[in-house]
Amino acid sequence: MVTTAPVPPGEQPIRIAEEMRTSYLTYAMSVIVARALPDVRDGLKPVQRRIMYAMHDMGIRPGSQFRKSARIAGEVLGKFHPHGEGSVYDALVRMAQDFSMRYPLIGGQGNFGSIDGDPPAAMRYTEARLAAIADELLADIDQNTVDFVTTFDDSLTEPTVLPARLPNMLVNGASGIAVGMATNIPPHNLGEICDALVHLIDNPDTATERLMRFVKGPDFPTGAKVRGRKGIVDTYTTGRGRIIMEADTEFEETRNNREQIIVTSLPYQVNKATLIERIAALAREKKIDGISDIRDESDRRGMRIVIELRRDAQPRVVLNNLMRQTALRSSFNSIVLALVDGQPQVLPLRRCLELFIQHRQEVIRRRSEYQLQRARDRDHIVQGLLLALDRIDEVIEIIRSSADVEESRNNLMQRLDLSEVQAQAILDMQLRRLAALERERLQNEHQELLQRIAELEALLGDPEKILSEIKSETRELKKSFNNPRRTVIFDEEVGEETPESLIPQEDAMITLSQRGYVKRVPPNTFRQQNRGGKGVRGMTTREGDAILDLVVVDTHSTLFFFTNRGRVYPLRAFQIPGDASRTSRGVLLSNLLPLQRNEQVQAMLLIANPNDDYPLLLATLKGQIKSLKTGELTNIRPSGLIVMNLASDDELVSVAQVGDAKDAMMVSERGQAIRFAIDDLTPRSRTAGGVRGIRLIGDDRVIFMGVVTTNSQLLVVSQRGYGKMTATSSYRSTGRGGQGVRTFQLTEKSGPLAAARIVNDPENQEMLIISALAQVVRISTEDVRETGRIAQGVILWKERGSDDQVASIAIFQETDRNGEAAPPANGHRRNGRASTNGHEPETQIDDEDGQEDEVDE
Repeated sequence: MVTTAPVPPGEQPIRIAEEMRTSYLTYAMSVIVARALPDVRDGLKPVQRRIMYAMHDMGIRPGSQFRKSARIAGEVLGKFHPHGEGSVYDALVRMAQDFSMRYPLIGGQGNFGSIDGDPPAAMRYTEARLAAIADELLADIDQNTVDFVTTFDDSLTEPTVLPARLPNMLVNGASGIAVGMATNIPPHNLGEICDALVHLIDNPDTATERLMRFVKGPDFPTGAKVRGRKGIVDTYTTGRGRIIMEADTEFEETRNNREQIIVTSLPYQVNKATLIERIAALAREKKIDGISDIRDESDRRGMRIVIELRRDAQPRVVLNNLMRQTALRSSFNSIVLALVDGQPQVLPLRRCLELFIQHRQEVIRRRSEYQLQRARDRDHIVQGLLLALDRIDEVIEIIRSSADVEESRNNLMQRLDLSEVQAQAILDMQLRRLAALERERLQNEHQELLQRIAELEALLGDPEKILSEIKSETRELKKSFNNPRRTVIFDEEVGEETPESLIPQEDAMITLSQRGYVKRVPPNTFRQQNRGGKGVRGMTTREGDAILDLVVVDTHSTLFFFTNRGRVYPLRAFQIPGDASRTSRGVLLSNLLPLQRNEQVQAMLLIANPNDDYPLLLATLKGQIKSLKTGELTNIRPSGLIVMNLASDDELVSVAQVGDAKDAMMVSERGQAIRFAIDDLTPRSRTAGGVRGIRLIGDDRVIFMGVVTTNSQLLVVSQRGYGKMTATSSYRSTGRGGQGVRTFQLTEKSGPLAAARIVNDPENQEMLIISALAQVVRISTEDVRETGRIAQGVILWKERGSDDQVASIAIFQETDRNGEAAPPANGHRRNGRASTNGHEPETQIDDEDGQEDEVDE
C-alpha cells in the first residue's frame, strides 16, 4: 500500500511530467524569442541589437574614435545582456567580418579572424566602432519610433526592435539554431532588395515571379557562383530551398606546359585552410588523380588557390572530381525563419518585403507624430515669445512688479492669457531676443513651424504619402550604400554527376579473351618489338583460354559487344575495370553484361554514333552474311538486343562497319578468301537472318569478314605464326556465295589460318599478335612483308612450346588527346628496329639459321 507524505502548509503538489513540459516549453520559447532567431523587422538577434544600441549610446559611431572591444563587451554585459562575454564578443566579431556579412555593421581594427578559420584576437586587443551603414538601422531611434522595455535588472531601458531603414534580414542574412527549429537566411544585394521594395510599394499585388526580376538571387560576401535557379525559386516562393554554390575557378597554363586550376573565390562559409587540407589528402590518397601540388597564394589583392596538375592530367576531369568530393561545390540550405510579432514563421520573399514595409510605415508614423508634437510644442512657445515682444513694456512691468519668479509666471499667465510653458519661456528669454533681428527670426521660425506642422499632418492623414516617404528613403539608401553584385548566377542546374565527367578521357586498350575475360589497360603497356619476337605476357589466362579481340578506344567511348547467339550489348569503356598490370586476367564479361547461358562475346565494335544509321555487316561461322543499319542499335535494353537470326548450328563470328567501303571480304580457316560488292546486300531487320556470303568446303569455317577500301591490304596470320600482307586489289570482285580464291599457302609448318584483318595504313599502324597462352607481341605493320595471294609469308611470332599457337591479332592506331596520330608508345624507329627510349628492345627469337623464314609465291 502506497502512502503519500503530508503536504506542508503553503505548498501544493505538482506532477513531475507537467512541470517538465512547462519548464521545457518556457526554455524553448526563451531560446527562440530571446536568443536564436532574428526579428523580421530589423533582422537582428537580441545580442546583436544590444551591441549596436550600446555602441550608439556610448557614442562609438561612424567617424568617431575606435574603442576597445573589451569596453564595448563590458558595457553590453553590464547593462543589457548578462549571458557571458563570449556570446557578446563572438556576435561583435561576426558583425565586423566582411566574409561573414555582405554589409558589415561594425568596423573593426585588429585581428577579427579570417576565411582560413583563424580565430580573432582577444577582445582586449581589438577595437571597433559602428559602420556607416549601421546608422541606417539606428536612425530616428530617439524619436519614439520603437518601443522600449526595461533591462534585466530594471535599471535601464532598451529597444525591442531598431527602426531599421535598412532591410537587414535580407541584406545580411542570418543563421541560428533554436529549439526544434533553425534559420538560415542567405544574404542579398542591397540595390536589388531596394528595387524590389520600391516595386512592391508601387504594385502591392505583384507576384513573386515579378519580384525575382529585381532580386536575382543571393549575393554572398565571398562571391563564388550559384548553379541553377530551382533552389532560389523554392526559397522565394516557400521560404525553403537548396541553393548550390560553386567556387570561381579558371584554368591557367604554366611555362613548362602544365595546367593549373586557379580558385579565386569560395562558396559562402567554406573554410579555405580546411579545403586545402582536404584536397591535399584526396591527392595523397589517390582518390583524385592528376594533382601534383597545391598552394595558397592569396594576399590582400584577393584569393588565389593554385592546384597544379600533372602533364597527363585532364583539367576538366580533375575539377569535376574536386567539385564532387570537396567543398568547392557546397549547398546552402535556406530556411527563412524569423520572428513575426514574437512568433516564429517561415517567410517567402514577398512576405519578408511586406513585413518590412509595414515596419517602416509604423516607424514613419510614430516619427511623424513625435515630430508633429515637437513642432506644435515649439510653435506654442514661439507664439508666446512673439506675444511678449508685441507687449514687451507690459511684460517688463509685470515682472518688475512681481515679488518672485512664481508670482511673475502666474501674473503673466493671467494678464496675457498664456500657458505655463509660454510664461516660463518668456521668463527664460534673454535680453538679446528683444532686438529687431531676433523678432524677425522668431516670425520666420513660426512660419516654418506652421508649414512643417501642415506637412506632418498631411503625411499622417495620407498613407500614400507615408509609402512615398519609404520609397524616397529606400532610393537614398541604395544610392549611398549599393555596390556591384559579387555572386554570379547561372541558369544551368547541377545535374546528377555523369560518370564521363569524372573519368579522364584517354586512350585505353580493351582486351577480350575467348572465355569472356575483359580488361582495360593503357596502350603503352606493350612495347613495340621486331617481327618474330618472343613477346611478353599479356594477361594471365586459364588453360585453353586465348585472346579473342583487342581494340584501342577512348575511355568515354561506347563499345558494342556482339555475341555468338546474334545479340548485342552496349558498355562504356570506363565501365570496364582498369588495371595497370598487363598480366592480370581481368574480369568476366558476364559480371558486366547480362549474358545468357552458353552465350559468348565474339566481337567488340566501336560505333561513334549509332544514330547516323549507316550499315554494319555481320558474318557467321557457316558463311552467312547480313547488312544491318546502326540505327537498329539505339535504345538497347539491359537484356540485350537481337541483331541476327541464326541457325541452331551456326554462330556469329565477325562484325564490321562499312563506312565508305564498296566491297567486303570473307576469309576462311583453310585459306580461302572471297571479295564481293556490298551493294549486293540489302539491309535487313534485326530479327532477320543472313544470306550466303561464301561457300565453304568440308569442315572449313569463316574466321574473318571485313570491308575493303582503296589501297588497303589483307593481313593474315597462321596458327604457327606465319603472316603476310597482300594488296586487296589482288582479289577481283565476284558475286557473293562463291568459294573464293586461295589467299594463303597452308602447310604443316604454317598450320591453318588463325586470324585476318584489313589494314588501311600500314606505315602508321601497329599490330598485336596474341597467342593462346596469352603471349603478346607488338610490332609495326611496316615489318610485315607484302607478298602475293598464295605465298606463305614470314615468321611474325615464334611459338614458345608445342601447346601454344596464335589465337588472334589486333590492328590499332594510337591517337593523342587532340585526335591526331601519336608516335609509337616506345619512341621512334631507328634503322628499322624498335627504339625503347634508349634501351634495347626485348630479346628476339630468330630462326635457327638466323635468317628470315620466308616462302615466295
